[in-house]
Amino acid sequence: MLVSNALIGLREGLEAALVVVILVAFLVKTDRRWALRDVWTGVALAVLVSVGLGALLTFGTRQLSFETQELIGGSASILAVGFVTAMVFWMRTAARTISGELKGKLDQALSVGGWAVALVGFLGVGREGLETALFFYASVQTAGTGTAQPLVGFLLGIAVAIVLGVLIYRGAVRINLWEFFRYTGIALIVVAAGILSYGIHDLQEAAFLPGLNSLAFDVSNTIAPDSWYGTLLKGTVNFTPNTTWLQAIAWSLYLVVVMTFFVRPARTAPAPASNTPVSNTPAGNTAAPVGTPH
Repeated sequence: MLVSNALIGLREGLEAALVVVILVAFLVKTDRRWALRDVWTGVALAVLVSVGLGALLTFGTRQLSFETQELIGGSASILAVGFVTAMVFWMRTAARTISGELKGKLDQALSVGGWAVALVGFLGVGREGLETALFFYASVQTAGTGTAQPLVGFLLGIAVAIVLGVLIYRGAVRINLWEFFRYTGIALIVVAAGILSYGIHDLQEAAFLPGLNSLAFDVSNTIAPDSWYGTLLKGTVNFTPNTTWLQAIAWSLYLVVVMTFFVRPARTAPAPASNTPVSNTPAGNTAAPVGTPH
């Protein structure tokens, strides 16, 4: 669970960090530092809400019956898969335009007031935070009790994301965002397929879905769940040695369909005729949108 959770923490954390970097750099460069407090207020509220949701899901369901816990866990896992699927497709194209969009929203918010600026910061970071909270809960359910790997993985990924955010802000590092979100998106689709499979298994254990005892395969004798390679497979792609037919079908369909649409070249509308010179910079070479503030 450590590797997959670290990847999720890095991906979600860097998205949130980029939002903060863009907003802060824009305010500093336009000499409107007075609004920094409002941005940080919105960011802090988003973090508190996300942590609160994660704690509520993780600890607030322990007193419920087994079937209810499995029903909530399975539903949260499938919801998390829906979020990550939408996220990876959105970031595939938004990596090129996220800086301009955020600056435009913040510029409008500045004319409204401090609460509007705080709202931009809250919404920008809150979406990634809520997705992370759902993923964390799903990972805890998958890992079971008695292990801190999901928490350690998330904290490690988020810590790396924060460091990268600081370095990007200071101009010490530049990242090709399009390439970064493309390859992490491919990895996350594989992880999400495993989370979907485990979520379906939870719903089967809750008697919400049929087929709990109808196994597509059982390789427990070959790949022991407590072996190092069994632990590695579970921690990276949520593989389970005994998989039901419904799990196997859902995993296969999701991975094939989503991966096919994700890796194929995005269709772009032809640019309208214009006398304005066009930059020769390749679209795929998009780097981090901000640098050292002046």
